[in-house]
Amino acid sequence: MPRRWLLTKTIDVEIYGQRYSIRGEADDVYIRRLASFVDEHMRTLAEGMKTATPSKLAVLTAINLAHQFFESEKKRTQGEADVDRRMETLMESIEEQMPISFFR
Repeated sequence: MPRRWLLTKTIDVEIYGQRYSIRGEADDVYIRRLASFVDEHMRTLAEGMKTATPSKLAVLTAINLAHQFFESEKKRTQGEADVDRRMETLMESIEEQMPISFFR
């Protein structure tokens, strides 16, 4: 089967006053939304700091966003475990209510 090459494009965005050219297959609107999200987080973090270089803000923003991601993943995993436990409890309850011959 021939290999299909995805078309890539370059999208210019601005994050914390710095322009970046991002190359990829994603939709322009999506890339701009991501850049805006990062910019907003950097600006919010900068408000609470007296002096910080853009590179320091970028690293602190990355750490904060990574923390939010890990917390979100932890909640998702816990939610899946809760669903599994509830499902198991419901299955046990159903099995207790049904005649044994029904499952054979």
